[in-house]
Parts: sequence; structure tokens; C-alpha cells
Amino acid sequence: MSYLEFDKTIMINLQESLSREVLRTNRKGAYHCTTVVDCNTRKYHGLLVMPVPGLGDENHVLLSSFDETVIQHGAEFNLGLHKYNGDNYSPKGHKYIREYTCDTVPRTLYRVGGVIFSKEMVFSQYHNRIMIKYKLEDAHSQTTLRFRPFLAFRSVTELTYENGVINQSYTEVPNGIKMCLYQGYPELFMQFNKEVKFVFEPYWYKGLEYPKEQERGLPYQEDLFVPGYFELSIEKGETLIFTAGDTPVSTADLFKDYEEEVDKRIPRNSFINCLKNSAQQFYYRPTENDAYLLAGYPWFKVRARDLFISTPGCTLSLDDPVRFEKILGTAIPALRNFMKDGLYDAVIKEIDQPDVLLWCINAIQLYGIDQGMDRCKELYGDFVAEIIEYILAQKHPDMRVLDNGLVYAEGKEKAITWMNSTVNGKPVVPRSGYIVEFNALWYNALCFYKNDLNKDIPLDKIKKLIDKIKVSFSEVFVNGYKYLFDSVAGSKVDWSVRPNMIFAIALPYSPLEKSEQRPILDMVTKELRTPKGIRSLSPKSEGYRPDYVGSQTERDLSYHQGTAWPWLLGAYLESYLRIFGKSGVSFVRRMLVSMEEEVKLHCIGTIPELFDGNPPFTGRGAISFAMNVANILRVSKMLEKFDD
Repeated sequence: MSYLEFDKTIMINLQESLSREVLRTNRKGAYHCTTVVDCNTRKYHGLLVMPVPGLGDENHVLLSSFDETVIQHGAEFNLGLHKYNGDNYSPKGHKYIREYTCDTVPRTLYRVGGVIFSKEMVFSQYHNRIMIKYKLEDAHSQTTLRFRPFLAFRSVTELTYENGVINQSYTEVPNGIKMCLYQGYPELFMQFNKEVKFVFEPYWYKGLEYPKEQERGLPYQEDLFVPGYFELSIEKGETLIFTAGDTPVSTADLFKDYEEEVDKRIPRNSFINCLKNSAQQFYYRPTENDAYLLAGYPWFKVRARDLFISTPGCTLSLDDPVRFEKILGTAIPALRNFMKDGLYDAVIKEIDQPDVLLWCINAIQLYGIDQGMDRCKELYGDFVAEIIEYILAQKHPDMRVLDNGLVYAEGKEKAITWMNSTVNGKPVVPRSGYIVEFNALWYNALCFYKNDLNKDIPLDKIKKLIDKIKVSFSEVFVNGYKYLFDSVAGSKVDWSVRPNMIFAIALPYSPLEKSEQRPILDMVTKELRTPKGIRSLSPKSEGYRPDYVGSQTERDLSYHQGTAWPWLLGAYLESYLRIFGKSGVSFVRRMLVSMEEEVKLHCIGTIPELFDGNPPFTGRGAISFAMNVANILRVSKMLEKFDD
């Protein structure tokens, strides 16, 4: 039995199947994403969604879907599925599905009368190309296949409607056609591995609906253009391959190309292998010389904070230090440009956020722990010294070091932390002044530099600063209830019980005494821990909004006001192991088991961005989120040392 397997009872139940999505990506930022029954429920869904650099930063949906029809004895059985107005679905091809598996590549098995028909999909790792393999497993009479491409040629943030600007013309290419609907877009090549007939029959399918957009109060209906259909005969046992991409292919090589792509995949035969596959889906290399991690799918780009939080888990936990070095090799010049000249990077967004440099040091520190401090010092020692000197010289525009050694940042009018949702341009959670995780990261960075790198800054100066911060941290953040204030700005203190205090325990160097650490862990356990992550706010704190639902504004107001975040489990479970050691292993394993079922409930094989803070803890937000995948992988690898 396959690890990721869904039988007929799930597939024909749209309430179950439409909530399960599938994602495949490449290194260029392109992807294929839809539901397991191939019914698009988001404007971000499509068979081929890719960057079009000349049209801005957003991805664009070229090929929205590709409907298959099985024809026998003149009877047509359409396997497609689309949602229309009034909760109407057509042509209801999901009723023919017998099973869906996803161990190596997604595979759907259909039964239409005496016909058994399978479909597999793979997305090219280095080309903007989807490949679909069809096989007629069984048939008792002559069978014909017909395929209708639904074309969009639009940004993922927009919708398209019937218009007179569209270019309906096509050009024949080997075993297929190419089209370009609008100026500025690349040509779309649609080809098969064998000769096929294309019948030009242009038609607009109107009023397709995307319920995920409707839930957010956004426009959710669009029209898609179908230029005609491909048709060919197929014999019992025969296999054929269709491909769609922005460049032509050698149709004679399609089988070889397909098998080469399959061979690169890690089988999704366990929870951890699913997450390893998912981690690789965030790799982004727009050029041969650059390497990044995307923050998530389907709408996130490269974000600086996410990049440094995610990189250790998405590389070192896969035993891939070379990829870590490539990503840091791209990011460090961008950070140096910012520190030297205040330049923002074209690809790495939010590089100016004050904690970004501190998260970068923490990523380097985790590299040193994994690969050895000598290697770490050789590669990154000078750069860590540059960051510390930059911060001490008060050069960061949004953060300064005060006399007590702590760092101070203004966040009343601008969102400057990972809790960055805004409404009407104002932060929903205005964290300002002494911010708890900023100062935990700052203390950790200085200790890492002094104890493990000791490069160029006089160590006496660093030691005095560390000693000062250790005293100041407790004086400022530890309150009478023995947990930590989330932020302190003069006489204004935030008593809210939030998860950010966990980093004061989780980081390799803590500014807290052992006696101060346990009560903090207990508070997080008691008020913030859920089976799916750590709440962003305690139910006992003012403003608790656990459900991430409603309009976009409603969601922004809830984003960090009680929703549960899986990425915080990394810091929480690391703290748990640090305090309880081997006796805490069974608890940590149980927490990971509680996350395992999620890889079969949402976007299969990965973890969504966040969960509602109250039962039943429904997954919400982006369908795949790098920080979540990375931190669960890190915890899993941490457990290995207890198995020795």
C-alpha cells in the first residue's frame, strides 16, 4: 500500500477531495498546482504556472487545465472537472476515479466501463514544463482519446474574461501546436510523443469559479479560452506522453526525459521523506549563479527572514551542506550591499528588517554545529564580524544598541518582526522597543562570535557586552509571573502571552539562568501549545482570534492573534529537549506524529502555513510553507542523536 493513497470513496466525495491539493515545482520558480481531482479551486492553480520576467514579479498561469475524454463506440466520457455558478460541477469526471497515489509522482487511475486508464504527472526540474503520461491499462474495444487545453495567459493575482484582444492563431509544431494569446507572453508549446490531430474549434468557457478566492471576498469567476482539441487513437497497453512548456521538445525523447525526471525524486513513502521532497520544492535558481529558498507556495517570493530561518532545515537536515553554502553565497553579497550602501535586493525581499542579520548569524551558527566550527569560521567568520560591527556602530536604520546592551527597534508604525500583518498600512501587532526574540538572537550572536569564531573584534569588549546583556535581559523581560514580556518600550510593556519568548531558551546560547527557563517552557506548554503548532497568542490574552477565516482583512486581523504556527514547534521542541534531555524524546515524537496526518489532508506531502488556534485546528494560508517544513525536519534530525 502506498503511503500517500486515496481510494474511490475519498476521490468521488468532493468535500474530501477538493480540500486536498497537489504541488510540483521546479528550480526556476514555476509550478503545477491543483486539487487531487484536477479541479482548480484557486486562481493560483494551473498545470503550468511560471514567471514571465517581462511582465513583473508575479507568476502567470499559461495552461490552466487539460481535460481528457475517453471515446468508445461513439460514446464520450469526459474526465475533466470544473466548478461553475450555483455549486455546479461539470463534467464530473471525478466519478470515474478509482484511486489516487503519490509515492513518486501523482498517479490517478480511472475506470470508464471496460476501460482502465491511468495518468501520471511530473514537473521538469530545470525547465518550465509539465509532462503527463497516459496509459491505457485495459480496454475491450477501439479507444480514442480527446484532449482540450484550457488556456489563461494571465497573472496569478488576476482573472481573465472573454475579450477581442486575444490572439487565437496557432502554429503546428512536431506532434502538436504552439500558441501565444497575448503580447509579452512566451509561446506555449503543446506536444505529444506521437502524431496527433488538432481540431481548431475556438470557444470561451465562461464563469468558472474558484471557491478559495470567494472565501476571501475576492473576485472568483473567470472565462478560459479553449482553442480546440487534440485527438488520437490508443491501443491496450499503450503509453503516451503529453508535454506543455515554453520551449519546444524533441518528441522522440519524451519517454527518456520523463523517466529521468522520475529518477530524481525521493519516494514519498514516509512522513520525513515527504518533507524532504517538500524542502526541495522551495529551491529557487533563476540563474546558474544564484541560489535561494522561496518562502512558500503558491504566492510567496524570497523573503529574507524566512530564508535564514528555513535554510538550515531545508539543506543541513537533508545532509546537503553544499546547497546551504550556495544559498548563503547568494545572500551574503546582498546583505553586504545593504549594510554598506543601504541597497535593497531585487530578489531577497524585506532585507532591511532589523532581525534579518541576527537570523542570518543563527543560520551560520547551525551550519557550524552541523559541519564543524573550523569550517564555519573559515567560510563565514569574517562576515559574522562585519554584522556585529555594523550593529554596534549603530548603522542599521531600524535598530540601535542602547547603553544596557539590548537592541531597540521602533515598530509602532511599521511591521518589523515576523508578526507582520497590517491593516490600512498599520501593523496589527505593533511590537516596538525591546523585542524579546531580537534580544535573544542578539545575545546568542555575540556568544557565538566570542566562543566559537573569535575573529577580529576585541573579545574583552564582547565579553563585557555579553555580561551586560545577560543582566539587562532578565531585568527587562522577566516579569513577576515568570514568563517574558513580548516587548517593552519605556513604561509600556506587552503582557500578552506570545510564543516569541521561547527563543530565549531554544537558541544555543541563552541569556537566562536554568531556573528562569523552565517556567517559560511551562507557560508556552500550558497556554500556547496545540497539536499543530504554537499559538501566536494565548486564549487568555486580550484580542485572541483563533480562526483564520473570512475576508482578507478579517484574516489579517487574525493572522498573529491566536493562530497556530508549526515552524515555532522547532524552537519549542528544541527547548523541550534541552531542558528534559532523553526523557523528553517520547513527548517530542508524539508531537511530530500529530503533524504527520497533515501531509494527507491539505497539500499532500507538505505542511500548510498555519492552523486555526482552536479545535479542530484546520490548516489555513499558503499550502506549503518553508519555515514549517524546515523546522520539523530540524527537530527530526535532532532526535537522531538520541537514537545512538
